[in-house]
Amino acid sequence: MTAVEETALPPQARTRTAREGGHRLRAPFSLRCGALLIDYIVLVAIVVFGTLIARMLGGGARSAGSSAETIGLVVAVVVAVIDLGLLPGLTGLTIGKWATGLRIERLDGSPLGIGRAFVRHFVGYPLSFLILGIGFLMATVTVRGRALHDIIAGTLVVREGSF
Repeated sequence: MTAVEETALPPQARTRTAREGGHRLRAPFSLRCGALLIDYIVLVAIVVFGTLIARMLGGGARSAGSSAETIGLVVAVVVAVIDLGLLPGLTGLTIGKWATGLRIERLDGSPLGIGRAFVRHFVGYPLSFLILGIGFLMATVTVRGRALHDIIAGTLVVREGSF
């Protein structure tokens, strides 16, 4: 089995890609990990920046919990909602997926939708973490490369130019 292989397509997607002459290729696990890492780095960088500002303005470590630190946390939550909920719901891409050339789609190849994106990221991701990361590792052993959060939301991660 290669790192990237053609996925088994439902009939609706097969017709669509046959007309366009393209193939949907499953996303390699390493690229999926890279995309998740990029999304995580973006969110953590916001929190770290807010904490640094709070410490510089507030006189050191003793002033933890200042308004700058709180603002940093609020901004990180807002960016998380935008990056993991709205962007993939509208475009199929998070910042990390965009950077790695991946796209999230429904199983039939149609756009993800905001509700499904929220379920995937804010219900599926925590469940995948709660079972010690096994939910993420499922992507390495399933035929279509789907992790637990993909199964819960009915999604598939594919290479950007492969459909």
